[in-house]
Amino acid sequence: MIYINRLFFNFFDYIRKIYLNSTFYDRKISKIDNHNLIYKPSPHLLSSLIKYHKQKFRIEDFALDKIWNNNNITTKDFNRLNNFYWFFSLDLKSSRKNTQSVINNWIKHNFKYNEKSWNFDLTAKRIIAWLSCHNLTYDNDNEDYRNNFNLIIQKQTNHLINEINKSKLIDDKLIGCASIILVGLCYQNENKYLSYGSNLLKKISKEALDNFGFPKSRNVKQLVLYLKYFILIREWYKESQIKIPEHIDETIHYLGQGYAFVWQNINFDILYNGNNNSDNINFDNYLKRLGYKFKNENQDFGGYIILKNKKICLTMDVGPVPVSTFSKDYQSGALSIEIVSNGKKLITNCGYSKKNNIKLNDLSKSTATHNTLTIDDNSSCKFYKIDKVLFVKKGLKVFKKNTVYEKNYWKINASHDGYKKKYKTIHEREIEFFPEQSTFVGIDKIIKKINKNYKFDIRFHVEPDVKLMKTQDNKSILIQLENEGWKFTCDNFDINIDNGLYFGNKNSYTNNQNIFISGISNNQIENIKWKIEKI
Repeated sequence: MIYINRLFFNFFDYIRKIYLNSTFYDRKISKIDNHNLIYKPSPHLLSSLIKYHKQKFRIEDFALDKIWNNNNITTKDFNRLNNFYWFFSLDLKSSRKNTQSVINNWIKHNFKYNEKSWNFDLTAKRIIAWLSCHNLTYDNDNEDYRNNFNLIIQKQTNHLINEINKSKLIDDKLIGCASIILVGLCYQNENKYLSYGSNLLKKISKEALDNFGFPKSRNVKQLVLYLKYFILIREWYKESQIKIPEHIDETIHYLGQGYAFVWQNINFDILYNGNNNSDNINFDNYLKRLGYKFKNENQDFGGYIILKNKKICLTMDVGPVPVSTFSKDYQSGALSIEIVSNGKKLITNCGYSKKNNIKLNDLSKSTATHNTLTIDDNSSCKFYKIDKVLFVKKGLKVFKKNTVYEKNYWKINASHDGYKKKYKTIHEREIEFFPEQSTFVGIDKIIKKINKNYKFDIRFHVEPDVKLMKTQDNKSILIQLENEGWKFTCDNFDINIDNGLYFGNKNSYTNNQNIFISGISNNQIENIKWKIEKI
């Protein structure tokens, strides 16, 4: 049945490609209103999304006549060239004439739809770049140029409107929606673009966010991206002196609560479910400059528990598995923990490897790359693959959640049923922290419905620069964290040091180490007690 469906969709895509390349479609998206550019957005509003080069480029340094004729170009460079975000790194002293010549040449080579340069994401970003860099791209005494510019902007926007509901990725939909709204604001076109874009943005919010305004994917990186785009859209409305829709303010409020919880309250990145180490400090400065302040005093939010004092922070993933549609970046680390001491990660998950390397992406999604229990080297979730992307096939439920947070005593309790179907087993975890003694005590319970013997491992990963050393009596492992020393012990089971891979930094990986407890579960209820204490 899957193959029949795939055959049908392939046939449908073939027919659709013929339609998009047809003269009929070109005439359809070429119907525009003869409006001039009225609102001209400030380029600095995009500073939270654009990586500016310290060294500014001069447009004269580019081979203007050959720039669109280079067939020996990588996909990555082609995308960078055609989204025009490099315009933001142009020296403002660059020739306006030459800059507009580049645009004219692009229009000449790409006036009609083609699959590569009119890719949905590229088109949305290109529109934003051209309109935001209006001082170089639009301001001109040549009326013919301005008419061509207005035509190609609106033509591309009509294409986005035609394609946006067919886009599979929420991130792309959001960027496309921002582009449509910007065109509506710039050309003061309420009916065709602005109302459509605003209503679509509201729909995207309902589709992608839960009742508390946290992404249904539970992806922190996605939360930050959504917040950046919603604030950008709001600032465009504000600057153009058009009334800001209430749903935009409401969504920013809830996204801001999530951002305060997972970043501003703790000032480090929690490496769960698609997240990597970030540069959110720059975004914090952007928010401060524009007057945005967010607050969240919860300890449990978005499926994460975070307990902290001035020196220690303990986090745990206690959230549900996203539905399959939103699970492409989910990592099977239910009940995994991270511990931070004085701003440095003592215990860290391994981070996320993007889909560029399929094997590494698969590995980074496994339970073994998280600080939690695995049974028989199996992850707590099952995945299936579509177009080289892993989605959750069989999820799990987290239950019996309980948190105690007092000055001198913390405790987190939770259970999950990820191993219930295959092993008739529940994993229950209890983590206690005693602030006065700087000691963590953990108990991982394997609760079996049928008493069978299973191999288990519990791993505790550390960052690449953290050093581990096993004591001579083999009963303890010492952790050297800059100027701090910690000791890991587990009395009833073997503990060892293993090598692994760390994906915490985006688009890279490096070697790291982990402490692992290993053994055979012989009892119907197996209690595995471990301790991490400061020395």
